[in-house]
Amino acid sequence: MSGLNDVEAFLAGQKDGFHVHAPEEVDVRRIRQCLNMTQQKFSGTFGFSLDAIKNWETGRRKPEAAARTLLTVIHKNPMAVLSAIGSSPEQNRKRRGRGLAAKKDLTSMGRRKSA
Repeated sequence: MSGLNDVEAFLAGQKDGFHVHAPEEVDVRRIRQCLNMTQQKFSGTFGFSLDAIKNWETGRRKPEAAARTLLTVIHKNPMAVLSAIGSSPEQNRKRRGRGLAAKKDLTSMGRRKSA
């Protein structure tokens, strides 16, 4: 709770020196594979370009700090990210005309992580 109070104070301009440290390295391929997603499915679900995913996974490019932070949250709690960005597996399925696999994968993965 103390941490939340610090964030609120910082956002209100009452506290200086709040710094977020993004992880230096993230294994994009591992994160994607933990979710049982193809590169295309992962990019579409979480809003990354397919080229970015390919470049990150092959080591041609490194994700920027904000992307590394988001990728870390996706790895730890993908359902929280989908909820926050206003996208659900069902909405993605309707947009792309795909089956229920994405919803089942993410829902079951969320249960495994929380157990």
